[in-house]
Amino acid sequence: MKVYVGADHNGFYLRRALMDYLQRAGYDVVDDGDEKLDPQDDFPLFAGKVVNDILGSDDAEPRGILLCGSGQGMCMAANRFKGIRAALGYDRVSVRSAREDDDANILCLPASSLDKDEANVLAETFLSAHFADSPRFRRRLAQLDDLPH
Repeated sequence: MKVYVGADHNGFYLRRALMDYLQRAGYDVVDDGDEKLDPQDDFPLFAGKVVNDILGSDDAEPRGILLCGSGQGMCMAANRFKGIRAALGYDRVSVRSAREDDDANILCLPASSLDKDEANVLAETFLSAHFADSPRFRRRLAQLDDLPH
């Protein structure tokens, strides 16, 4: 599975630790973040990079992980794109539900309130969970896709 990871300055260091963990776990990780910390960067840039990589990926089920201070900004930015279902992950239950019920393809993490071990657990929960693919969940996803832009 290919995993695209991006973060603004608030998630810069946690992004690096998370990518290291994911690579050691065997995931094909693509870094969509800055090489150097830039305290003046803006989260929409990194959300756009991850989203465009997912939408253009040749991987069967690409995933993304975005980090910013609260996770909210990244989630709002990513969800502006058709075909993207970004979810804010703050505990294992919310992350598992986002994948199993809502087929989330991007996990947004609140870097300001997570340590690296917590981020690793949430990322692994997200990447190992599978969409339940029940008729009601497919119906709801179709309704999301039909919403006007």
